[in-house]
Amino acid sequence: MAEVSSQVLSDSQGTATVFAGDYLNKLTGERIERECRTKLNEGCREIVVDFSGTELVNSIGISILMGVIDAASGIGAKVVFAEPNEMTTELFDMLGLTRHVEIRA
Repeated sequence: MAEVSSQVLSDSQGTATVFAGDYLNKLTGERIERECRTKLNEGCREIVVDFSGTELVNSIGISILMGVIDAASGIGAKVVFAEPNEMTTELFDMLGLTRHVEIRA
């Protein structure tokens, strides 16, 4: 399993990228949430969750992502989902997450 990690791409623009790993479940979701909240508390106003290496997302992972979206929205920050595969994009769309985040291919 790939590690969840974060990387600040641009301090001046306040963007942080968090890599979701290969399977978004409770364990990795909690790591993502912790990384996202840390970056938001550090002043980032755009969180990019990179799904380029993600094969599966389960319901707990979705629930945790919704918490991240809510936390970001509460302070006026933006959440972007980058490079989800087609199945994950359909899942996000079906569950309504795409109404609250930008999807970047």
